[in-house]
Amino acid sequence: MCLFCDFASRKDLHLFENDWVFAIADHFPVSPGHALIIPKRHIETIFEATAEEYAAIGEALRALKISIDSRHHPDAYNVGVNNGAFAGQTVMHLHVHLIPRYQGDSPRPRGGVRGIIPGQQEY
Repeated sequence: MCLFCDFASRKDLHLFENDWVFAIADHFPVSPGHALIIPKRHIETIFEATAEEYAAIGEALRALKISIDSRHHPDAYNVGVNNGAFAGQTVMHLHVHLIPRYQGDSPRPRGGVRGIIPGQQEY
């Protein structure tokens, strides 16, 4: 059974929920407030999401940002999706990371997600 499919029924863990997705706190957060948005339907990558699921992910991102802003006061955000094992995906159920960023949390944040490939963050 899929770990994230199991979390769909764990309403006590949900930070947000609509008809298509739910959100939980990341169990291995990279920063305070790190959340995951997960479709209720078991799909592996964002490329399989329906228009309704995309819209629901967007709704969740906006709602979670408001909540995280009020609790943690981050300075910025990264939004990320790992699609496939070679992109770093470890749970093969689509999940979108909403990662709050804080001034000083990285010595050189310029380039953001480009840093996933060594040597490519600076340009």
